[in-house]
Amino acid sequence: MADDEQAGGRIWSVEEHLADVLRAVRPLEPVELSLTEAAGLVLAEDVPAVSPLPPFDNSSMDGYAVRVADVEAATRETPARLRVTGDIAAGAAGSPPVGPGQAVRIMTGAPLPTGADAVVPVEWTDGGTGGDQPADAMAPPAAAPAGGEVRVFRPVSLGAHVRASGSDITPGTLALAAGTVLGPPQVGLLAAIGRARVRVRPRPRVVVMSTGSELVPPGEALAPGQIYDANGPMLAAAAERAGAVVRLAPAVADDADALRGALDSCLGGADLVLTSGGVSVGAYDVVKAALADPATGVVFRRLAMQPGKPQGFGLTGPAGTPLFALPGNPVSAYVSFEIFVRPALRALAGYGPDALHRPRTVARLVTDGGAPLTSPAGKRQFLRGSYTPPRPGERVGTVRPVGGPSSHLIGALARADVLLDIEASVTSVPSGADIAVVLLD
Repeated sequence: MADDEQAGGRIWSVEEHLADVLRAVRPLEPVELSLTEAAGLVLAEDVPAVSPLPPFDNSSMDGYAVRVADVEAATRETPARLRVTGDIAAGAAGSPPVGPGQAVRIMTGAPLPTGADAVVPVEWTDGGTGGDQPADAMAPPAAAPAGGEVRVFRPVSLGAHVRASGSDITPGTLALAAGTVLGPPQVGLLAAIGRARVRVRPRPRVVVMSTGSELVPPGEALAPGQIYDANGPMLAAAAERAGAVVRLAPAVADDADALRGALDSCLGGADLVLTSGGVSVGAYDVVKAALADPATGVVFRRLAMQPGKPQGFGLTGPAGTPLFALPGNPVSAYVSFEIFVRPALRALAGYGPDALHRPRTVARLVTDGGAPLTSPAGKRQFLRGSYTPPRPGERVGTVRPVGGPSSHLIGALARADVLLDIEASVTSVPSGADIAVVLLD
């Protein structure tokens, strides 16, 4: 990152600051985990299939393994009569071969016997009862003894009701590519091809730390001039929701030495550190004071952004740990997290460029009384809003602003589910116009 902003002269755009952040952040080193531990993480290796899936031809129905030629003329009036030579269940090691005029009773998942080339569902037969009516489809085929007979009332085609070996995945093909997020289906596939452990990007370890002598942990009594620390729990919850393993550190008073000590103690066990407060131009802006030395690697900027104008970021400590210094007002801190920190966390976790950011859409703006929505010139504004998806036949959904632009309105923030994104070049958006929105949880 450039350091000319330390002098306080330049105003940076949101895009410039975000680009600097993402250039600095690299995916975490892979670790090998079991499938249950790896669920939800990003695969860090290509996984080829070394054997076919399914591994053998098997039945997709309860019924009878047959030769197509023996049942091609079967009808209700003139059923094919086949001698049942054996019985095969899922997991069985083998069964008698199927010769001309023969059948083997078979269960779903059981290997197809040698000589058979199709499976007749049980409901197309008499179930081995010797009757002239189809068997109950909900009941398994009757246990016809070897030498017994089954009547087949319908023909089947070659390969019918058979899951062919390799029909899902053939050996040597790519089962899953590096960069795949391991959801339940992907974990199931890995298990199906015999992988018990895989290399993945770990969950980022995040330390969240609020600053300010006025802060008191929720649940304690407030003295005059004190407020509860909302940012710490809020940002910890946001980081956890983004996939991180979070430690919420105690809030630090407005003392630069105390903050430096707190940061030094947590850097060794963190992949990312997140502070809030103390980044503006006041006399007690402890984060700027503690990290003012260029050797820390952290720089502070003013952005053409509302809320969230003051921002700090850099790679600090012996391991070059990303540190985000966010503003102290709750709305500013949360919006800054969504725009800058969340993409960085996902980059650490191994997500690709297309999966770093929240999904976006366009909605029709609806304001109270139809008044236009105003925005300061030269600043990209992120207002809070409530979004209603489009109903059938509608081109877009609607969005209503929630609360005003002030960055302390955490009550309004709690009622919002989107951010309204107004470009820096726009100063007014009429009610009824399309507006870009960032979809939150």
